[in-house]
Amino acid sequence: VGVQAARMNGVEERLGHLVLKRITDLAFSLVMSLFALPVMALIALAVKLDSPGPILFRQTREGFNGRPIEVLKFRTMRHDPRSQDGPVRQVEFDDPRVTRIGGFLRKTSLDELPQLWNVVAGSMSLVGPRPHALAHNHQYAQAIENYSGRHKVKPGMTGWAQVNGYRGETSEKEQMADRVRYDLAYVDNWSLWFDIKIMFLTVKAVAFPQNAV
Repeated sequence: VGVQAARMNGVEERLGHLVLKRITDLAFSLVMSLFALPVMALIALAVKLDSPGPILFRQTREGFNGRPIEVLKFRTMRHDPRSQDGPVRQVEFDDPRVTRIGGFLRKTSLDELPQLWNVVAGSMSLVGPRPHALAHNHQYAQAIENYSGRHKVKPGMTGWAQVNGYRGETSEKEQMADRVRYDLAYVDNWSLWFDIKIMFLTVKAVAFPQNAV
């Protein structure tokens, strides 16, 4: 009986966390979307004028419990329909595929503003492990221990790894292993105050960007 009660308490606590996190996500993302609309409109115009192609970049990535989700970003690279059928290549420093406005958007993380719509829709959270392209996800899942533990929560626009300097390119296995270590620490130690701390640190990281390409 004691074991069953402990399990029930654990389930109720988990559900309480999920509900609290969803309410926080909705409240913050709706307010942020309202204030960000003028900026997003200007960015959309700049992307359209800078190079031919769609304004938004859409990519399927793994979300909560490994379910596929469509993640939105402002397009930062030159549009090449042929690349959709080839292997996914990470963006590198001074990558010639990145457009003029795209370089600025990536450095400031403004390209990720459309993910506020992902948060409102419920496929992402404001804070959580960053979602990766499916090909990269499968690659790292084979190489890094406990990698799948990142999917026990919704992916986030920002995360504990990102505010600790693990942003941008992760071409080395060791870089991704360190990022995953921070992601798993977040999953194991989640709290509302932890999320708020990460959001404040994200503002600092965006103002003084590092490792963003």
